[in-house]
Amino acid sequence: MRIFSRLTILFLCALAVVSASAQGSQQSPYSSYGYGMLSDNASSAQRAMGGVGYAMNNSRQINVMNPASYAAMDSLTFLWDFGVSLTNLNAKENGNTAKKTGGGLDYVTMQFPICSFIGASVGVIPFTSVGYSFGSEVVHGTDSHSGYGGISQLYAGVGVRPFKGFSVGANVAYQWGTTVNDIYAITELGNTTLFERVIQVRDYHLDFGVQYDLRMGRRHKLTLGVTFAPGKSMHGHSWGVYYDVDNTSVPDTVDYHSLKGVYSIPARWGVGLAYTYDNRWTTEFDFTYQDWKKAKYRGVEGFEGCDFDTRWKAAGGMSFQANPRGSWARRITYRIGGYYTHDYITLGGNNVREYGLSAGFGLPAPGSKTLVNIGFEYKHRSSSPQQLVTENYFNITLGINFNEMWFWKNKIQ
Repeated sequence: MRIFSRLTILFLCALAVVSASAQGSQQSPYSSYGYGMLSDNASSAQRAMGGVGYAMNNSRQINVMNPASYAAMDSLTFLWDFGVSLTNLNAKENGNTAKKTGGGLDYVTMQFPICSFIGASVGVIPFTSVGYSFGSEVVHGTDSHSGYGGISQLYAGVGVRPFKGFSVGANVAYQWGTTVNDIYAITELGNTTLFERVIQVRDYHLDFGVQYDLRMGRRHKLTLGVTFAPGKSMHGHSWGVYYDVDNTSVPDTVDYHSLKGVYSIPARWGVGLAYTYDNRWTTEFDFTYQDWKKAKYRGVEGFEGCDFDTRWKAAGGMSFQANPRGSWARRITYRIGGYYTHDYITLGGNNVREYGLSAGFGLPAPGSKTLVNIGFEYKHRSSSPQQLVTENYFNITLGINFNEMWFWKNKIQ
């Protein structure tokens, strides 16, 4: 009963902070298009390794990227992980420079055993995020663009190990959230008109994964991981709002329509290969693929749209720990990684592309298995072949991975 009460309290904490996770730390004018910036569900520790995770099955780390990894956890352990980040953005366009600082809660996850070969996980993670603010001059006035919101996921997943070396898992998520994109048109006379596009999502999402471990002697392990998320039609509503800000008249809602049948997301495939030596050294390479050209996106009448393109991401990362059972200094985990993304957004024939480099540390808490994960990340985002807006990010991530022996029964009182 005591364990159930703890789980309930932690689960309610996750729900209490869900609005913060929906906002995320993404700040980019490119998030005004489509559904916003997509999330890959990497934890703070995984982001320090370039965002890899399809083949990762560490018993002391929650890996939402592949639900098959839940089966690898210790049957006596409870895990709870949450991550926050601080972002500094430097954006350039046509010689103009803008700087912005943001941040917030990224995710809250927890994991616990069902039995010796089944593990389960629940939590709140982002699916997309929207955040930007910029302005420009137009004929006879100026306009101001801003956007906020995102789509969050409340997920529950199970990983099963039917036989040694092989595991399979699935996540079922409830998606909800609202993205808002505003355009304020201000005339030379000072009159202001608002054009607003809203997408409200109430939907579900599925993720499936498998992992296979190949042991090569006592110290060497090769792991193959594959994930699949089926494509589907989106559910919810979208509409536009037009009104004169300086007038007391009721705003006009136009083009109100359902997302079903006219908005969709494509299937996503992910594959990863990891090599682990003596539970101390891990190297992993991942590849993600989504054919967004097949996705439907109707848009709202009167708002500029964009084209979708194939999204793929290549990532690689390494982690090293001198001695898992040694002194505090030798139990520190060192991480490094990088990635390149060909994104799904295309503007006038210019595809949005992104690459990043990261590094970090996993610092063990004295007297426990809890880890404090600190990461540093540099990201560059622009479009090609023509550079429309160039963005350079420096992110600091902090994740706390609580590792407690909640299911251990004392034999001597």
